Amino acid sequence: MQHAVGAPLPPPHQPGQGPAAGWSPAGQYPGQQGPAPAPGFAGAPVPPGAPPAQTPQHHLPPHQVPPQHAQPPQHAQPPQHHPVPPAPDTTGHVQLPPGAPVAMPSPPHATGAPDPAATTLAVLLIGPAGAGKTSVAKYWADHRRVPTAHISLDDVREWVRSGFADPQSGWNDHSEAQYRLARRTCGFAARNFLANGISCILDDAVFPDRPVVGLGGWKRHVGPGLLPVVLLPGLEVVLERNAERSGNRRLSDEEVARIHGRMAGWYGSGLPIIDNSQLDVAATARVLDDVLARSIASPPQW
Repeated sequence: MQHAVGAPLPPPHQPGQGPAAGWSPAGQYPGQQGPAPAPGFAGAPVPPGAPPAQTPQHHLPPHQVPPQHAQPPQHAQPPQHHPVPPAPDTTGHVQLPPGAPVAMPSPPHATGAPDPAATTLAVLLIGPAGAGKTSVAKYWADHRRVPTAHISLDDVREWVRSGFADPQSGWNDHSEAQYRLARRTCGFAARNFLANGISCILDDAVFPDRPVVGLGGWKRHVGPGLLPVVLLPGLEVVLERNAERSGNRRLSDEEVARIHGRMAGWYGSGLPIIDNSQLDVAATARVLDDVLARSIASPPQW
């Protein structure tokens, strides 16, 4: 079983650093173009294959035409038309609603509890390396009754091939900039999916004591409707799962222990926490649905 990797350990919050910034209001988006002119009016599109329009000519009989006007008839120049738009079934011209900050899901009706499996949601799954974030997120997205996308920050971060700044080689300005860029890219993707009716679940190792990789950025990039949930199994489980990894996604035991210790700061934060130490992926996804139902009914303050 594959497990999600958490973000490598950046330095803890230093004195003088402010808290994570909030989010800005939704931006203004340009309106769509108006409808095309009706046929027969100036500027109306011409169906493909139609002959060019000709200006009507009214000719007098030859004996009524004054000599000074007895000129050979000249054809009028065809009017200039705008490019013909594609037919409605032409691919590549689908108009998509622009992404906007995600609002909170609508509260449930008084007659019944919310059903997160049938609700369009934006979820942020938080946890240390080895918590199982990616496995749970993929399973949850695969088994929903509405279209759902899974966006992993580590996958997006590794889109950078040449020039990849691996934080395991040292947390510096380059690695931090690439982390910020990956989060912003994930946020853009989530907003666009949600604007077009597709739910999203994102996974990231968000540290409670580090504004750079904190919740403020996610709220700013996605919107106030993002629902964060912490996945935090015991240290022994995390170490065991991390040992099954390979490549740059496998961390040292010391690094995993430090990350796990700092993740414990989420206790008392008000965010929902799932201890999946004794749960498989399917059972964890079911618990996640229960937690999200409560979050929709009573959104956490964060």
